[in-house]
Amino acid sequence: MTKSILITGGARSGKSCFAERVTLSLGRPAIYIATAEARDAEMADRIARHQARRGPEWTTRAEAFALCDVLQTSDGGPPRLVDCLTLWLTNLMLGERDWEAEVAALTDLVPRLTAPVVFVTNEVGAGIVPENALARAFRDAAGLTNQRIAEACDELWFCVAGHPIKVKPQ
Repeated sequence: MTKSILITGGARSGKSCFAERVTLSLGRPAIYIATAEARDAEMADRIARHQARRGPEWTTRAEAFALCDVLQTSDGGPPRLVDCLTLWLTNLMLGERDWEAEVAALTDLVPRLTAPVVFVTNEVGAGIVPENALARAFRDAAGLTNQRIAEACDELWFCVAGHPIKVKPQ
């Protein structure tokens, strides 16, 4: 059984719904590890819609920063879905944390996990070069994070217009 899967794609590409289906196919019940913080009304609404879509088969654990800790403490149990790495990276960068060390720790941890884990992330490098330094730094950090986690995972999927395409292994 595959134990680590990265699902990426653009905004509204269908990656979260696909990730939920994949996670539940690996076992029920499942743990949803939410990295989003409701920093404004729009994000609070988005979080509420995600929660409403999931049924009683899901236990939600909110964790904006200590992703490795929650993955370690939940290991050995049901499959986990981390949604999403891009928001986790945002939290780390805005919190002025050492995102590179956190990503390295996660990359090292993934192959050692025993319970299945599915990660969702956004593909942010396919657009124009952002005009401000923070946005460029984020785009670069997200690209590097995605590359490192994709390498550590057993499978990689790309979602476009609601259609998942298997990238790794082929």
